[in-house]
Amino acid sequence: MTTDPAKSGAGSPDSPRDHALPENHASLVVRGRDRTGIVATVSAVLSGHGANIVSLDQYSDDPRGGAFYQRTVFGLDNLKAVLPTIEQDLATELAKGFDLDFTLRDMSLPKRVAIFASKEDHCLLDLLWRHRRGQLPVTITMVVSNHTDTADEVRAFGVPFVHVPTNEMGKPAAEAEHLRLLRGNVDFVVLARYMQILSGDFIARLGVPIINIHHSFLPAFIGAAPYAKAKERGVKLVGATAHYVTEDLDEGPIIEQDVVRVSHADTVADIRRRGADVERTVLARAVRWHSEDRVIRSDNSTIVFA
Repeated sequence: MTTDPAKSGAGSPDSPRDHALPENHASLVVRGRDRTGIVATVSAVLSGHGANIVSLDQYSDDPRGGAFYQRTVFGLDNLKAVLPTIEQDLATELAKGFDLDFTLRDMSLPKRVAIFASKEDHCLLDLLWRHRRGQLPVTITMVVSNHTDTADEVRAFGVPFVHVPTNEMGKPAAEAEHLRLLRGNVDFVVLARYMQILSGDFIARLGVPIINIHHSFLPAFIGAAPYAKAKERGVKLVGATAHYVTEDLDEGPIIEQDVVRVSHADTVADIRRRGADVERTVLARAVRWHSEDRVIRSDNSTIVFA
């Protein structure tokens, strides 16, 4: 295994991406059973502290006790000092007859993400480019790969590159090294065409969300050479799916999907290129939405306030 010294500058105050992070703003995600008064109670707590609600999205699958989801973004001067008190007051008020859970986060603190990749670089480099342009409000702590093909490109973005040769080390040893690298250093992980299957034990022990990009509408054309299979079947649409990783391969909750039209005249190379474009945009949307607390998992589905 080889590592690059951590000289990323990911948290540098001069980084362009820092300008995309809202100062003195917090996100509040509420979920549970629907009942009268939830929105009013949340709003009353926030307004009682002088907070200004700048965005509010909500969804209920049944207003008579169904599942309820709400995402609120609010602004408040001196937020960092007041946030613990707001959290305490929300816990107190939402305990009064409500069956709800909530998470509260200072949005000026970017979520930390590690990107896993193999030889294909289109999704990886797209995320790094968007990150540098300020389009992804995250801190990329490292890129981990089972190959060294992308090392120079990654380091050119000022991001640490870590090579963990899974085939040479063996999967148990490689996953142990992954856990050593990631624990306490990331809030989520992105698989940017990482061509290795994660074990259920690794997923459970890591304990943070993992986002994967799949080169189709699941479960169509799984496995090797998906675009060649699509060409053989004469498909007219190819797509991509971003989803959370679970122990069940490629069956986790879906975050985002999209398609592009192809024709009989397209070669396998044409289809692969068009598919790669879709993969890039779908994964970027999923990463951004997750980093902005817009995605709420609900069993094996998601509520996405995009």
